[in-house]
Amino acid sequence: MSGMLLRLVCTAAVAAGTVLAPVPATAAPDPAGSGERSVARLLTRLQTLYREAEKATETYNATEERLTKQRAETRRLDLALARARTSLHDSRGAAGRLARQQYQSLTALSPYLRLLLARDPQGALDQGQVIGRLARQRATTVGRLTGEAEKADALARRARQALDVQARLTERRGKERDEVRRRLHDVEELLASLTAEELAALAELERAEVDEAQQELVASGALSGSRPPTEAGERAVRYAVEQLGKPYEWGAEGPGTYDCSGLTSQAWGEAGAPIPRTSQEQWARLERVPLRELRPGDLVVYFPEATHVALYLGGGMVVQAPRPGARIRVSPVAANPVLGAVRPDPDGKPLRGYVPPELPDGATEGSDEGYAAATAPAAADRARPPR
Repeated sequence: MSGMLLRLVCTAAVAAGTVLAPVPATAAPDPAGSGERSVARLLTRLQTLYREAEKATETYNATEERLTKQRAETRRLDLALARARTSLHDSRGAAGRLARQQYQSLTALSPYLRLLLARDPQGALDQGQVIGRLARQRATTVGRLTGEAEKADALARRARQALDVQARLTERRGKERDEVRRRLHDVEELLASLTAEELAALAELERAEVDEAQQELVASGALSGSRPPTEAGERAVRYAVEQLGKPYEWGAEGPGTYDCSGLTSQAWGEAGAPIPRTSQEQWARLERVPLRELRPGDLVVYFPEATHVALYLGGGMVVQAPRPGARIRVSPVAANPVLGAVRPDPDGKPLRGYVPPELPDGATEGSDEGYAAATAPAAADRARPPR
């Protein structure tokens, strides 16, 4: 979620001359009792709602990823079980043949008595050795039959358990999908309760807050470094830049729409260095780096719960899929509260002679030309069908 892109919704509504009709039942309470709602508190409320929606989205993404892996495991076990049952059937056939042979060769004479009565004792001994080998073969067949029966039973239990886990994950994903929808509905209700004047005031306040946060970050020296990307990092950056202007859609991984971690994971996947799907896993599993050591391609993670992520472009800017209703764009690093940064390819060697990719007009946060494009109606708020 990008707090900065709340401003884009507001600006687009004003630019279009649209006045959203107030809805008193859902309007924010008047904190001062003056009949006018506090713009600062409205902004905080909207930012909180977007943050909760993205947190729910990343939870959904994690479950979706687990469900995908669980489906693959269920299929693997089903195939293994089918092979085990085929092998068990063959072993049962072999055991049956041995049982019939043994029945047909039964005699009332013991091997010792046959040896004593034989005209050719050596021949009887040789025959006994053959019989011994056959006995050992029977024992081996019976042992294999027993082992394969046990293996088939164990695989059947694991397959049933895997299917049960898959069913639980499917149910959980449905609940989490409903939670995302509910969070987004809360945002829609609050936005629908605002007037054009309130939207414009929110846009101005957020612009000022982000500008101040970016200036503080630059003044702290945290963004003083200038490093070239690695070869993989450069590919990830160019992939992300190629997606500029595409709509945000929660749970999406491209190619037409993305959410925040869908964009970063696909960018690095296309670069040949797959990374975890969700922002929380990216923060937890990738190597962390100080902001002053950022290089293009690194990931900047936001909020204490690591619920938003963007790809560092260089020059204190990131490429991000901001939030529902917005489009992929370039924003200041400080567009949201920064948690830290991680590096997908810590062992990569920096490129020589790196030339940053050219950005299309209106792609950078803060350009008036970009507001309309970034807030054009998109299919971002509609729920994605279950996979």
